[in-house]
Amino acid sequence: MIRKIIHIDEEKCNGCGICASACHEGAIEIVDGKAKLMREHFCDGFGDCLPGCPTGAITIEEREAPAYSEAAVHAAQQKKSVNLSPAANHAMPGFGCPGSRSMTLKSAETEEEKADDAATVKRSVSRLMQWPCQIKLLPTQAPFYQGAKLLIAADCSAYAYANMHEDFMKGKITLIGCPKLDDVDYTEKLTEIIACNDIKSVTVVRMEVPCCGGLQRAAENALKNSGKFIPWQVLTISRDGEILDA
Repeated sequence: MIRKIIHIDEEKCNGCGICASACHEGAIEIVDGKAKLMREHFCDGFGDCLPGCPTGAITIEEREAPAYSEAAVHAAQQKKSVNLSPAANHAMPGFGCPGSRSMTLKSAETEEEKADDAATVKRSVSRLMQWPCQIKLLPTQAPFYQGAKLLIAADCSAYAYANMHEDFMKGKITLIGCPKLDDVDYTEKLTEIIACNDIKSVTVVRMEVPCCGGLQRAAENALKNSGKFIPWQVLTISRDGEILDA
């Protein structure tokens, strides 16, 4: 029969496994580092796997395919629940890479702990509010984007600037990347994130090195392409950890 079904472009797929995790029917598995539609009759064609794909490798096409079998899906799910423990489920390739699954994190308030000399000292806490944080791995739509302030930061900046968490990351959704190492233009993905979500502001933190200009340009172009008027600023960090412009 002719019906709607997903298509996976293996050239674009980075094997992150987000789609396999999003596919509740179990139609997708990661094989040899690539997502593959292993069971066409398990795919309902609704595309729950589409929004999370960080590379845009998944699309919906209309072609000849076996009819969707709800009964087969249900039977497979029942079999897995009986034969596999929860720990085994997470280890199976079909469930994707657990380290790439999107989640919202709760940042703790600064805690106090007792030092050996009984003096009270403050312990630094992470201000990361979501996972993943790499631009290449982040989905374009997720609950943590709604009403969010975005921090688009060069990955080196957290090592150069000592107080990155408190001064920049606190209260923001953090997106990190290096256009030189990733060898990619982030413009398209950042445009989609800004355009498709309720973003309140954008802060770009880059290093003084020339290659970081690619990150700044991508963010600026994404803001323009989104068609939205959002407050934004760019801050540059020197290699010895100073803010060069504010």
